Amino acid sequence: MIKAVMIMNTQGKPRLAKFYDFLTVEKQQELIRSVFGVLCSRAENVSNFMEADSIFGPDSRLVYKHYATLYFVFVFDACENELAVLDLIQVFVETLDKCFRNVCELDIVFNYSKLHTILDEIIFGGQVLETSASEVMKAVEEISRLEASSNSIPFTKTVSSWRGR
Repeated sequence: MIKAVMIMNTQGKPRLAKFYDFLTVEKQQELIRSVFGVLCSRAENVSNFMEADSIFGPDSRLVYKHYATLYFVFVFDACENELAVLDLIQVFVETLDKCFRNVCELDIVFNYSKLHTILDEIIFGGQVLETSASEVMKAVEEISRLEASSNSIPFTKTVSSWRGR
């Protein structure tokens, strides 16, 4: 099961933090700081896989990928495969690239809801749903199309007419 997905910049500012277990905001912030402390102290020539027992509890693992100014971090339990999760990060980034044409930090900051929609198509409730970037893009395009069509529906009734007045 996926425990958390984080995107943070190289200065430690979280751009996305999604936890699939309930944690208080204070605990989430503490975990984000701990993860960043570990990531920024690692050499570039070491593995992208780490044990995260000291941060997230027993049987926790962490996989990250560093792209330009962003760290993409997935935390998961022993039931998941590290290489599969690394591939999942690649699917996530590929989908973001397709959606935003070479995604950058500002795309993530200013398109937060679309970012969550993409992530929810890939992972929901800590379970991996889709591993194909093209399938995720189809779903995101369909959601965008539905949102656009629902925004164009004229709202002709007033509140009082809904109440039968």
